[in-house]
Amino acid sequence: KHQRELKQVEQDLEWAMLNIPNLPLPEVPVGKDEGENVVVRVEGEMRTFDFTPKPHWEIGEALDIIDFERGVKISGSRFYIMKGLGARLQRALIQWMLDVHIEQHGYTEVYPPFMVRSHALVGTGNLPKFADNLYKDHEEDLWLIPTAEVPVTNMYRDEILDADQLPIYHVAYTPCFRREKFSAGKDTRGIKRGHQFDKVEMVKFVTPEMGREELDSLIENAVDIARLLKLPFRIVQMCTGDLSFVAAIKFDIELWAPGVEEWLEVSSCSLFTDFQARRANIRYRPEPGAKPRYVYTLNGSGLALPRLVIAILENYQQADGSVVVPEALRPYMGVDVIR
Repeated sequence: KHQRELKQVEQDLEWAMLNIPNLPLPEVPVGKDEGENVVVRVEGEMRTFDFTPKPHWEIGEALDIIDFERGVKISGSRFYIMKGLGARLQRALIQWMLDVHIEQHGYTEVYPPFMVRSHALVGTGNLPKFADNLYKDHEEDLWLIPTAEVPVTNMYRDEILDADQLPIYHVAYTPCFRREKFSAGKDTRGIKRGHQFDKVEMVKFVTPEMGREELDSLIENAVDIARLLKLPFRIVQMCTGDLSFVAAIKFDIELWAPGVEEWLEVSSCSLFTDFQARRANIRYRPEPGAKPRYVYTLNGSGLALPRLVIAILENYQQADGSVVVPEALRPYMGVDVIR
């Protein structure tokens, strides 16, 4: 009987502990919500138009590269179909971004499973707190991933790495699946929010000493994509009230979209300190024979589609309704203009 009670108490204790968020670093600005986030940098030219720029859904429908009606017919609201040069743009972006991170930033590509067991989601901090936001197979312990961060971080679960293996940089393309309850009337048009979207994700495993400088280089790796595409962007630091459950410090990268006239978040770059490493038991040995220590993990999108597609369509639109293909993408697209 006591064993049973003890087990229950241990389970309750673990449940309580798993619901405690990470602690913010001292340098994180104190604030109550997103209104108190701090814009730390704005870069790139905002284009001046000699016509009224259209929102991406009008551009996409006129060019027949996004099919909203048939997407809804197949899957319901917030689903759409990319077709023709729209589908090619999506594919070109994924391939090009992976190549940039691999060839210029030193990442190793991985192509992970898109379904994971629940312990993987506990490791990254998605469970138990965000279960409502995830799609789950109720017959088997399998969940669709909300981000590549989940399978990639869990590659080294329950492992002790050698110090000379660190830092490890991985980049992965995956679709992402989220059950989000979307607020009615908000962002209902277009492709800004959906239950399924594509993303290229960067994940790092580093020693604690390297954590902060690795975050700076992660942010640079993400904004490099915006720079190469010549898209105006800004970097925003999250205040304590808008920090995610798992992050100790977090910066968002946002692209300017002139058609909808708003900044769109395309990446969140976070340092998790040892928060995920403790949950997933990922350690390293500083030197042979030394006691293992927890690694620090970081991740950030590099970048998330579809918002990147929105920014390209709206920033590169022409008066005649066509869209110029950014120079960096032309070798991957095989065309200079979408018309």
